[in-house]
Amino acid sequence: MTDRAEAPPRSQWAEVWHQFRRHRGAMFGAAVFVFIIAGVFLGPLIWTVDPQFLPRGRDFLNLRDTRPIYVALWDGAAKVSWAHPLGTDNLGRDTLARLMFGGRVSIAVGLAAMALTVGLGTGLGLIAGFYRRLDAPLMRLTDLFLALPLLPLILVASLLFREALAQRFGPEGGTFLLIVTLIGLTSWMQVARIVRGDVLALKEREFILAARSIGTTNARLITRHLLPNILSPVLVSAALGIATAIITESALSFLGFGFPPDFPTWGRLLNDGVARLSSYPERAVWPGILISLTVLSVNYLGDGLRDALDPRIRGR
Repeated sequence: MTDRAEAPPRSQWAEVWHQFRRHRGAMFGAAVFVFIIAGVFLGPLIWTVDPQFLPRGRDFLNLRDTRPIYVALWDGAAKVSWAHPLGTDNLGRDTLARLMFGGRVSIAVGLAAMALTVGLGTGLGLIAGFYRRLDAPLMRLTDLFLALPLLPLILVASLLFREALAQRFGPEGGTFLLIVTLIGLTSWMQVARIVRGDVLALKEREFILAARSIGTTNARLITRHLLPNILSPVLVSAALGIATAIITESALSFLGFGFPPDFPTWGRLLNDGVARLSSYPERAVWPGILISLTVLSVNYLGDGLRDALDPRIRGR
């Protein structure tokens, strides 16, 4: 009787995926985040109402300040209207369409700012950890940025550069570039510290010393040996960076330093809803719920990635 053949061992990425699937919070976060992404990017293909459409004349009087699934009067009879499932604002614009459009802007800002934050932090952390002569200057620069009051700095920079960028790239494009740059330039410090610490520990390991002994160049050491081994904290920082960028953009828009008033984002919609919170509380609830769910789902994703990519706790 022959023994049954043992199953071949899983690859490293298959083991990471297996561990990630076992993390219930990460799977919940992934499902919610994918649902939100699909809603804001694919939803307009189904709900084709123009988020900037302004009704005129009698339509304006009938459509302004409607409640979700409101009861309207046609020919003297009350009927439920599904024309605007989440209601309209004080100018008669559809709330659902504006939420989807604003979600695309907020998530695009989060992804772009995260890419800048992670790229800058990873690059500076690698250089500081690998080159001893540059370690002290770069870390003192990091400490300087950490000591700055970031939100007031972002607000002042927004006031200084908004007009110049708006004239060159347009009001929306200039504001997008400004917000992404400001968030990226003020959020890279934690990533740089984490990467530097990992590089300092890795460059004394045996496989790095062996690679040096056969004449491997510094550039190849960084790209082929160090960078793949610090991928775990970088990916976790990327996931958490999306949440930080979305919250920062929402705070700027809420304070009136973000996109123009007629260009909806979740933060701008939240700001508009607070002004009439007592009469129409749902206008602040919808963007608030979406911001909270997005940030919560991304945080759960970061936790799952940390557990799946860290071999010390994998399998617990």
